Amino acid sequence: MFGRRKIKTEEYDKENCKPVIRASICTGEQVAGFKDVRTGRFEEVMLIKNHKDMEAFRQRYGILEEEIGKEY
Repeated sequence: MFGRRKIKTEEYDKENCKPVIRASICTGEQVAGFKDVRTGRFEEVMLIKNHKDMEAFRQRYGILEEEIGKEY
């Protein structure tokens, strides 16, 4: 009756976009989003403040550990 809440996975264009963490060298701020591999345009999805936020991003889009790159 009071089981875990099922997390709904959202879709993204896996052919044309790749998940990326954009990090600031100066402030250390990290933003998760998707980069279009054709145009290089970055679309921000959420601010990453800690490990819990990173896991929420991964679960939301069904992303495995090795799939996320980091850009500075």
